[in-house]
Amino acid sequence: MAGPFANDSVQIDRRTSRSICDAVGERLQQNLRPDPQLPTHLEQLLNELKQRERESH
Repeated sequence: MAGPFANDSVQIDRRTSRSICDAVGERLQQNLRPDPQLPTHLEQLLNELKQRERESH
């Protein structure tokens, strides 16, 4: 069963599609920026991992 807009589709060219994707990607990057500082426990685990890597070489 087709949806209500199945026959009303609009074709867009690759350039327009790429522009839309780029704009959406930029907005997502702005809105989903990671926190600059990791939680303390995770920071400790990363430091421990780095220390173990140094000791194994």
